[in-house]
Amino acid sequence: MTDWRVVVTGGAGFLGSHLCRALLGRGDHVVAIDSLLTGALANISDLIDQPGFEFVRYDVTNYIHVSGRVDAVLHLASPASPCDYLEHPIKTLKVGSLGTHKTLGLAKDKDARYLLASTSEVYGDPQVHPQREDYWGHVNPVGPRGVYDEAKRFAEAITMAYNRAHGVDARIVRIFNTYGPGMRREDGRVVSNFIVQALAGKPLTVYGDGSQTRSFCYVDDEVRGILALLDSDHVGPVNIGNPNEFTVHELAALVLEVTGSSSEIVYEPLPVDDPTQRRPDITLARTLLGWEPQVELREGLGRTAEWFARA
Repeated sequence: MTDWRVVVTGGAGFLGSHLCRALLGRGDHVVAIDSLLTGALANISDLIDQPGFEFVRYDVTNYIHVSGRVDAVLHLASPASPCDYLEHPIKTLKVGSLGTHKTLGLAKDKDARYLLASTSEVYGDPQVHPQREDYWGHVNPVGPRGVYDEAKRFAEAITMAYNRAHGVDARIVRIFNTYGPGMRREDGRVVSNFIVQALAGKPLTVYGDGSQTRSFCYVDDEVRGILALLDSDHVGPVNIGNPNEFTVHELAALVLEVTGSSSEIVYEPLPVDDPTQRRPDITLARTLLGWEPQVELREGLGRTAEWFARA
């Protein structure tokens, strides 16, 4: 029980809404801010009338004013799936740059702790495997994915600049593929794509030959890790993700298994600059935070498929 007043940008998004729920559950007051570009009020419909929860529809690339005390600012606002940031490239760059600048200004003004939701995409198509926090990455700044990758890399840079120049108490979480109940059907990420296709009896679309690897972290584990980092004294980036690595083919097979679907697998060309492998080194999270994921992929996919079947 911390009884903090916490501002969460992107609070009506998939991960943001889970984080708001967890903060309320531990006794914090939450001010959720979201432009609803990719978020949805349906994600927080159970929170709207809860005491200690406020929702503000607002674009955080503009000046942000929050009256009263603020103990922490968690900046999660951003399109996060490839179909979203490719559809909204300039808004993605603006929320990573201007939005981070404005939320850091709020944290500085309120003398609040600051947490930036960054991403494994800062590593690009990595040439070091698994990826540790001291790896600088391999990113194409002018490719189509660069709008998201570079937005987050800039966000990390300005966050550390505010820490060094203004003393803002900053945290950076590098989030690896997160999935679970509450994802949008049209999210465009591989887990939701496969589950929705399998439940509908449609072919599962694999991009490339399916040998590329990813590491999938169940949303409850991700939220635990983010809150552990928020509560810690560590300044700088920390990987929060599941170090168990799966090929896309293995993921497809697991989805077919947990859904009982007989869907076939079809192949489409690999998107430009799609990473060939992605796996976090979570030594820092284990050592500093005592955190590691607990939900195995099969169990998490089952929970997620059940949610999609009901939604």
